[in-house]
Amino acid sequence: MIREIQPADRAQWDPLWQGYLSFYKTQLPAAATEVLWSRFFNPAEPVNCLVAEEDGKLLGLVHYIFHRNTWEVENVCYLEDLFTAPQARGKGVGRALIEAVYEKARQAKAKRVYWMTHETNKQAMILYDQVAEKPGFVQYRKYI
Repeated sequence: MIREIQPADRAQWDPLWQGYLSFYKTQLPAAATEVLWSRFFNPAEPVNCLVAEEDGKLLGLVHYIFHRNTWEVENVCYLEDLFTAPQARGKGVGRALIEAVYEKARQAKAKRVYWMTHETNKQAMILYDQVAEKPGFVQYRKYI
């Protein structure tokens, strides 16, 4: 079952979030995680979270953000973080989370959903190639 995150999910969301960060070999200050968590429950924030649940256990998460852009009149949806617990991989959880974001985007009348992944995330790209187009853009960034 895919559903919106609830405040009571914190204890199960944390290990998934830390698993995601570990997968990308990064750490965040605890304050950043606290702010992220609070944004899910603030209606003024564009940051959202859906979780995959089976028998009361969270198996995956997806964070997504609606925002304006310069190419369309309608908002777009950035699927920022997607993670499934190792024991849930290959069982359709990632696909279900992506499809749920697509549905949220349709409901919000967003023009498109997009995301990035690291070039080494080959297993996930097998799924991504089935559910979306790869436009060929390369990301550049500089932390300020």
